[in-house]
Amino acid sequence: MIVLQTVAVAFAMFSAVPVPQFNWTEKNMRYAMCAFPLIGVVIGLLWFLCGVLPLPGAARAAGFCLIPVWVTGGIHLDGYADTCDALSSYGDREKKLEILKDPHCGAFAVIRLCSYFAAYLALCACVQFTPQAGLLWMMALVLERALSGYAVAAFPMAKNTGLAHTFASAADRATVRRVLALLAAVLCCAMLALGGWALVLAALAVLWRYHAVACKQFGGITGDLAGWFLQKTEIWMLAALCACQWGGLL
Repeated sequence: MIVLQTVAVAFAMFSAVPVPQFNWTEKNMRYAMCAFPLIGVVIGLLWFLCGVLPLPGAARAAGFCLIPVWVTGGIHLDGYADTCDALSSYGDREKKLEILKDPHCGAFAVIRLCSYFAAYLALCACVQFTPQAGLLWMMALVLERALSGYAVAAFPMAKNTGLAHTFASAADRATVRRVLALLAAVLCCAMLALGGWALVLAALAVLWRYHAVACKQFGGITGDLAGWFLQKTEIWMLAALCACQWGGLL
């Protein structure tokens, strides 16, 4: 029952998928970040289904683009937008953290979101769906969540409040780090075996950048920064997938 509650807590927080509702307790939140990558499996399966259906090219590209938003409810895009606003302010650390707490959407957030979706849709239109590409992308969606969960358990927190701090405080951080690091390593090896080395490099490069930006600009990570990382990782891995296909490597 605790396992099911743990999975339900992860889905309730990080997706729009209907799940049974439980009270959040120390027990069912302890390993919730370990269940976070399962949401990537759901998105990947729907992405694969969209790829095999006999849809027009434009409809398939729109499906590829929108499925992650439908499944997650846009929670990570919200963090991406807030972080873009904060980084674009060029203020000091306190100013950036204050912007992250502001519920209003600034001009830079709108500009970056529009640019993001334009690039993402264009990349989705460039993807040539094959079973290999579908499997590789499913693993990529799981990998980005494994790395995001690992960062929550391993990276310093910018503040002692907020979503990321709540999950980090409730988690058995040592176990979460070990489980997600092992999962990420297995996924990286599997992706390398399928020829997805560029996607792995893209994910690890964004993870390095995430740590550098979070520590230098904010003093650590927050829930918004976690969303920013996940969206950045996703679009760069998608670009890597398209580049590999265009170059004849996949």
